[in-house]
Amino acid sequence: MGSFNTTPITVVKNITKEDFIEKFYKPQRPVLIENLTKDWGAYNKWNLDYIQELSKDQVVPLFDNNPAKGKQSVYAPVKEMKLYDYIQLLKTEPTDLRIFFYNILDSMPQLLQDFKYPDIGLKFFKRLPALFFGGGNSKVFMHYDIDLPDSMHFHFHGNKSVTLFPPQQTKYLYKVPFSIHNIDKIDMDNPDFEKYPALQYAQGIQANMKHGDALYMPSGYWHYIKYLDGGFSMTLRALPRRPGVFVNMLYNVFIMRHLDNLMRKFSGQKWLNYKEQRAIKKTNKNIK
Repeated sequence: MGSFNTTPITVVKNITKEDFIEKFYKPQRPVLIENLTKDWGAYNKWNLDYIQELSKDQVVPLFDNNPAKGKQSVYAPVKEMKLYDYIQLLKTEPTDLRIFFYNILDSMPQLLQDFKYPDIGLKFFKRLPALFFGGGNSKVFMHYDIDLPDSMHFHFHGNKSVTLFPPQQTKYLYKVPFSIHNIDKIDMDNPDFEKYPALQYAQGIQANMKHGDALYMPSGYWHYIKYLDGGFSMTLRALPRRPGVFVNMLYNVFIMRHLDNLMRKFSGQKWLNYKEQRAIKKTNKNIK
């Protein structure tokens, strides 16, 4: 057992649009910006109590830390609960239950008044501002986003840990074919280098987020997220503009995802086992 080789993320308090584009967007480097949300209403208003007040009788799907098995869909929630009761759970005890992709525009549009799209050089897709909630035991499997956006990830209420790996490190991460994640048996907090030897060569970036922090995640970056206590985050996405990345996004969304779902539906665990074996064989070959 061991730990990943990571370096701390670059942290800035403020940044101009010109500096962001030249130093981070063009070279595709992540950065943590501390004061980007300071002039938002959300900076002072957004906490679990505030969301709970607005929740009314909404019922939300919840996910946990367990990966889907066999013919289970990765998009199927483990349970449903009133949003009010879920937030009460976050406030009172650690839990691994989390909300994935809560669409603000559809579910709580009044929150749109509390933030503004940063004028930082990214052309944000304004149809999908989304919240993500997690408890003190919640972990999000290491993955990259299927639509390959450049993302700004804003955290509120509490603390979370984000471990990033650039796309160039994919060859060491045991990426599962026809998917956007690595082998789900890998313990990202305590990786087994004997069983998965390539992991010891992976070079990552570590970010620790507190209330109001903004994390820029470039297109295709792997991320493993761990909630250190109950809280929530918002992601704003900018769709890829580089032609090669845009083509890969179309393949991921319209071909790869549906092919994988189809194979999973008909072959179940056999398909998952086959993909895992291929991931191990291909990745271990990269270090020989």
